Amino acid sequence: MALAFDEYGRPFIILREQEQKSRLRGLDAQKANISAGKAVARILRTSLGPKGMDKMLQSPDGDVTITNDGATILDQMDVDNQIAKLMVELSRSQDYEIGDGTTGVVVLAGALLEQAERLLERGVHPIRVAEGYEMASRIAVDHLEHIAQKFEFDAANIEPLVQTCMTTLSSKIVNRCKRSLAEIAVKAVVSVADLERRDVNLDLIKVEGKVGGKLEDTELINGIIVDKDMSHPQMPKQIQNAKIAILTCPFEPPKPKTKHKVDIDSVEKFQTLRLQEQKYFDDMVQKCKDVGATLVICQWGFDDEANHLLMHRNLPAVRWVGGVELELIAIATGGRIVPRFQELTTEKLGKAGLVREKSFGTTKERMLYIEECANSRAVTIFIRGGNKMMIEETKRSVHDALCVARNLIRNNSIVYGGGSAEISCSIAVEAAADKYPGVEQYAIRAFADALEAVPMALAENSGLQPIETVSAVKSQQVKENNSYCGIDCNDVGTNDMREQNVFETLIGKQQQLLLATQVVKMILKIDDIISPSEY
Repeated sequence: MALAFDEYGRPFIILREQEQKSRLRGLDAQKANISAGKAVARILRTSLGPKGMDKMLQSPDGDVTITNDGATILDQMDVDNQIAKLMVELSRSQDYEIGDGTTGVVVLAGALLEQAERLLERGVHPIRVAEGYEMASRIAVDHLEHIAQKFEFDAANIEPLVQTCMTTLSSKIVNRCKRSLAEIAVKAVVSVADLERRDVNLDLIKVEGKVGGKLEDTELINGIIVDKDMSHPQMPKQIQNAKIAILTCPFEPPKPKTKHKVDIDSVEKFQTLRLQEQKYFDDMVQKCKDVGATLVICQWGFDDEANHLLMHRNLPAVRWVGGVELELIAIATGGRIVPRFQELTTEKLGKAGLVREKSFGTTKERMLYIEECANSRAVTIFIRGGNKMMIEETKRSVHDALCVARNLIRNNSIVYGGGSAEISCSIAVEAAADKYPGVEQYAIRAFADALEAVPMALAENSGLQPIETVSAVKSQQVKENNSYCGIDCNDVGTNDMREQNVFETLIGKQQQLLLATQVVKMILKIDDIISPSEY
């Protein structure tokens, strides 16, 4: 791109390979961007809420994903347009920070863009729209603080946390088991949470799945599950009070390197070599026995001869255990990972009350449960389901529930769901618009209208009359000055979200508003697009 001047001194731009590039400027550019953003939001709009539809995505290599988690849908979608990619990033950042509300944030951004388009057509400058949105989002976030309620819970009384997790799970495929899954998620979070520091390390919660069985068989295990079995079928399947040696060194005699050559020209020499190897291995096993280990978990494999010897020496072993799992086992059992046999000592052994092998169904599927650990800070959620897609979707849903429980431990303020918080903010923003004399007040009113897109989508997905339902709820909120009225998606017969126990975290809602406004401001400020034309 080069800048040149004509004979009157006016600058003009010369584009390299001009005929291959297309250029949009001014209002056209903004409209193109807005329609791209709206297109993405329209896809996700139908996935919002307890009655939301699922999307089925097929990847290039034929893997099928069925989900209604906003971040997952957008991640798997093949998006070319740059503005649509911004929407994907938007849902991803909501997912990283909060873990839940990924669909809502995109729907809100789409509604803000739609309202902005109307203002731009009337000749309002995009910067004024962006500034108005910024003011309105500040009003809305402050108003959320105002209507939020503190939420008291402790390790003994986790019912409030369970209620909030149930709200998250009610919009997923797994909503028929939402009660049990919410309880599992909350118990998992509470067992790894540091309630004084108000911090939760989600890495300590491992989510495993196995096809077969039904969703109701999902369980929480206070310990670790490893998708491996004992290396020899005749080893004991259950070990009480196990002392575990966790090794990252190969558990077999050293192999001669390829550069060297060992000439064996007589049976005696071969016997000597064999005995040498066996002695070497015997020493290894003896070393483990001497420090008191009753189970060896090894990152590498061992050959059949080694396996046979281990079997004879009554030392159960598990081979080929992955690095991440080894770390979790070490955390849970309080053991240390040992890189060399010389360093193995009694202090480095992990302790577990019960190690057992469990088989599933009629197949040879076996898993190793390590329970009643010395340090019960690591837990596993073990999910069962009818097919692989179901398990994957359940994993995503449980992840959302875990994040919600974590957010509540960090900050225990909640707002009510079902679109009630958005309608309440919309009323507050509408009322505040009159205080601004400039053009911005149009943008602030537009923001108030856009906030109603979320309850509107909820009503639409539930098969209700969207405009009638939302206006009825809105008038009820204004009349009774009651910010708990929302959309009755499940047809319970009451609009009061306190009775329906539909909660959302305050930080999640605030994050939605702030992120959506930020992205929309960014999109509105683009007024010139130079893109390579399609061949």
